[in-house]
Amino acid sequence: MKAMMLTAIRQMEIKDVPDVHISDPEDVIIKMKVAGICGSDIHYYVWGNIGSQVVKYPFTVGHEGSGVIVETGPAVKNLKPGDKVAIDPAMPCFKCDQCLSGRSNTCRNLSFLGCPGQAEGLLSEYIVMPESSCIKLPDHLNYDHGTISEPLSIGIYSVRKAGGVKGLRIGILGFGPIGMSVMLAAGAEGAESVYVTDKIPERLAIASKEGADWTGNPSEDNIVDIIKKREPLGLDVVFECCGQQEALDQAVEVMKPGGKIIVVGIPDLENWLLKVDRTRRYENSIHFIRRQVDCVEPAIELMGSGSIDVKNMITHRFTLEEAKEAFDFVADYRDGVMKAVIDFD
Repeated sequence: MKAMMLTAIRQMEIKDVPDVHISDPEDVIIKMKVAGICGSDIHYYVWGNIGSQVVKYPFTVGHEGSGVIVETGPAVKNLKPGDKVAIDPAMPCFKCDQCLSGRSNTCRNLSFLGCPGQAEGLLSEYIVMPESSCIKLPDHLNYDHGTISEPLSIGIYSVRKAGGVKGLRIGILGFGPIGMSVMLAAGAEGAESVYVTDKIPERLAIASKEGADWTGNPSEDNIVDIIKKREPLGLDVVFECCGQQEALDQAVEVMKPGGKIIVVGIPDLENWLLKVDRTRRYENSIHFIRRQVDCVEPAIELMGSGSIDVKNMITHRFTLEEAKEAFDFVADYRDGVMKAVIDFD
């Protein structure tokens, strides 16, 4: 079978790899249909690592995806060939202290798709996954919905970690797919007002279309001054979704006393810097997000009910053979790309 693999910094090649087989009775084989390109995939593509997670070439990335079941192990109970499934890329052990305390996202024995040293990614014609990582899609949702359920689950989890945002004034700094996922989740929950920033005009246009109360470009606008004038008491919650120091600085400046900063973005830097005087005097809380816990099914339910509409998320499509072009496209922020996906068919 074919797989698209990283072979060096900003290099990818289609390679023949061994066909997959079921070895665990609770596994299934999935024929891939749609795969999303995530910012973390781009980190591996451009830099070759995320912190201590370093790529050893060749390596297959990709963890946002959906497909159709083609074979099941003898112990699989709830799935059958022909089922459409969303793929939860996390494969926790369910036995360690973290899993038993409800923190499977920090499982000490975690295997995660497309993560160096853990598991090859899903930019491959077929993959093997445990049944526990596959969520059957209802008939009225398609493979795009299944793929988007992964970033959307992070948005839902981030809002939950904030303690909910119903009736609150929030900021979303960085409006890529994760920032958009946070906004969709916050909107479904009933946030009172939403302030969005990004450096890509096309993304700000999407934010406005999705109902943002105000959008601004930090390359052109004084984000802090404008938000302070509109919200003199400060924002209740700010979601940092781009992994940039300047965004974290802005989050600190626009917070109300007792407000919360939720850090979702993955930075290139090794250390965050915080303005001690203001965060200490304001007694702000800072929460870091590590993927998500138990939010893929809620993401599918919210899309299925119509509470969340992701029609504006996917902006560009490529074939598997065009994956390198797609990764360059996303890495260079071409054409106002929000979410690019790989169509296997």
